[in-house]
Amino acid sequence: MNDRNRNAWANRGASGGGGAVYFLGLIGAMVFYIQRADGFWGVVLAILKAFVWPAFLVYDLLKFLAA
Repeated sequence: MNDRNRNAWANRGASGGGGAVYFLGLIGAMVFYIQRADGFWGVVLAILKAFVWPAFLVYDLLKFLAA
């Protein structure tokens, strides 16, 4: 195994925690939005919102900073 391949294998798991944090945020957002949903289509919309919760977070943060 040459140095290039050895370095690629050594750094494989260096940033693996981000997926777990996003998954926990997804579950939390899903619970938050589904609790406030009314009816079937409200639940469908809540699930879709849960997948894009970081976009809502960044939008509100930028709106707060601009004010």
